[in-house]
Amino acid sequence: MSETLNRLAEIIESRKLINGGDPDTSYVARLFAKGDDAILKKIGEEATETVMAAKDARRDNDSAKVLYECADLWFHSLVMLAQFNLTPQQVLDELARREGISGIEEKAARKDELRDADESNKH
Repeated sequence: MSETLNRLAEIIESRKLINGGDPDTSYVARLFAKGDDAILKKIGEEATETVMAAKDARRDNDSAKVLYECADLWFHSLVMLAQFNLTPQQVLDELARREGISGIEEKAARKDELRDADESNKH
């Protein structure tokens, strides 16, 4: 599974302007040239389209559009990761770290970490 993500991440990385990506010939290079806000806006659009496709799938009992839109969302998320010099493997590692941890416990731990960091910044 991660081989596909890694290959795609390598292609996306090659489209960065510093790696020779050309905004005139590459959609991804064009996103990189526009910067963070354009990439984040695109993720928001794709997330909304994924949600709407899921609602339609529930109504129509046809999940084909969910798959298509989720692929778009994942793709643009990979572009965002590359923008911030992160990799799909790092996401997979984070998911593995969370494996076996209750979602409720994990969320509470994050709140505790944020609270502790906020308190240490005040001192």
